Amino acid sequence: MNEAAFQKKLAELLAQIETLPDSERQRLQALAAETKQRHELIKKSVNTLQESIDFLRLWIKYLLFDLEATRRENTYLRDMLEQDPSGGQ
Repeated sequence: MNEAAFQKKLAELLAQIETLPDSERQRLQALAAETKQRHELIKKSVNTLQESIDFLRLWIKYLLFDLEATRRENTYLRDMLEQDPSGGQ
């Protein structure tokens, strides 16, 4: 369920709660308010998690780039050592 659909259903629920007697209305309004708060908390947690995943993906790309660069440098240095068996001494 997307955000707009959730908000619409919650508004419909609150409208129906308004038609109930006072004794039932207060209890259900409290539950609806708690539901809205939990929804906001979940939405915030999901956004934080998505940002963390995005950061992790970027970090992995940097690590892969560094690994490939290290491999190229290693190959280049090995080739240099093979060309000069004295090791540059």
